[in-house]
Amino acid sequence: MLTVNIGPLVLPVQLAMLMAAVAVAFSVSHLIGRRQKTRGVGHILSDMLIAALLTARLAFVVTWLDLYRATPWAMLDIRDGGYTPWAGIGAALLVAAWHGWRIPASCKPLGLALASGVLAYGVLSGASLTIKNGPAALPATALTTLAGEPTGLARLADGKPLVVNLWASWCPPCRREMPLLAQAQKAQGDIAFVFVNQGEKQDIVQDYLSGNGINLSNVVLDRNTALGKAVGSMALPTTLFYDASGQLRATHIGELSAASLADKLGQLHEPAKQANVTLKNQE
Repeated sequence: MLTVNIGPLVLPVQLAMLMAAVAVAFSVSHLIGRRQKTRGVGHILSDMLIAALLTARLAFVVTWLDLYRATPWAMLDIRDGGYTPWAGIGAALLVAAWHGWRIPASCKPLGLALASGVLAYGVLSGASLTIKNGPAALPATALTTLAGEPTGLARLADGKPLVVNLWASWCPPCRREMPLLAQAQKAQGDIAFVFVNQGEKQDIVQDYLSGNGINLSNVVLDRNTALGKAVGSMALPTTLFYDASGQLRATHIGELSAASLADKLGQLHEPAKQANVTLKNQE
C-alpha cells in the first residue's frame, strides 16, 4: 500500500504515519502538561519539527543545487518531496539537546513525548505490513500498447532498471511533469521508462500526446487501472523505480521535480555500483 485515503485526501502512507506519530507526541506532551499544571513541552516539539523540516529541505536543495538554479522558485515547492531525512533528524536532536541543556526539567517529559511518537510510528509501520502491500517485484499486470498489442512491464524493461509512471491526461500534475520525464527518457538510455495511462481510451491518449507535441516511447494503456491497484496507489501521478533485477527501490507520489527525479534515479544506479564493487573485490 503506497497511499491512504483520509476523506477526499490521498496521502503517501509514509507521510500519513509520520503525521500520526507527530500528533501522538504532541498529545502526550499536552497530557503531561495538564498533569503537571505546566505548559508541557509542546513548544519544544514545535521547534524540533520546524528545524527538522527546514534543515531536511535545505540539505536536499543544496545537494541538487545545480538542478534548482534553472528554476529557483522550485526550491520553495515542497510538494516535490525533496527532503534529506538524516539532516532533519540531526537538526531536531540538536534542538532537543539545546532545550534540555537550558531547561533540565524538560528532559523527562520531552523524552516521554518523543518515545510515544516513535512507538506510534513503529506500531503503524508494523500494522501496515499486515495490510496487503504493493508487490516489491514487477507486477505481472496485463497492459496494452497504443497499437493494441498485449505487453507487460517485464517485457518493456528488457533487463534494465525501470521507471514506471502512472498518469492520465486529465491530471494537471501528470501533464506538468511529462516534459521532464520525456527529457529523462531520451537522456537515460540505460534505464527503461514506461508510461502507463490509467483508465483512458486509446484515441484520448494519442490525441493528448500528439496535440501537445510529446514524443514518448513505451506508452501503454491500463484501461481498468489494474496496475495502480496492484501497487497500492490511488493517487496520480505515481512513479515507481525498479532496479535491473525487478525489485522496487523507490516510489514518488505526486509531481516530480528535476531534483526529486534525479534523486530517485540515483537510487537505481546505486545497486549497479555496489555490484561492480563486489565484482572488483572478488577479482
